[in-house]
Amino acid sequence: MATPSNNRNNDRSAMNKPVDTRKKYCRFKKNGIKYVDYKDPNFLLKFVNEQGRVLPRRLTGTSLKFQRKVTQAVAKARHLALMPYIADALK
Repeated sequence: MATPSNNRNNDRSAMNKPVDTRKKYCRFKKNGIKYVDYKDPNFLLKFVNEQGRVLPRRLTGTSLKFQRKVTQAVAKARHLALMPYIADALK
């Protein structure tokens, strides 16, 4: 019978470690921003990927409160045609 090797466990633990260990922060709280302006598409593009999807909190580091506001602002900007729903190349 073959015995399980310990190398597998070591490989798995190395895969689960984050690559980038920088501390994520909410840029709204840090800069004291209380209102997310839907009329500023250049600012909202920082929270949207190349396909036009809103980036999740775990990637941007924004708090839940402001992530909801960003999502609503992106939806309003798309509705008013300030931002595209689907884009070939936004950035």
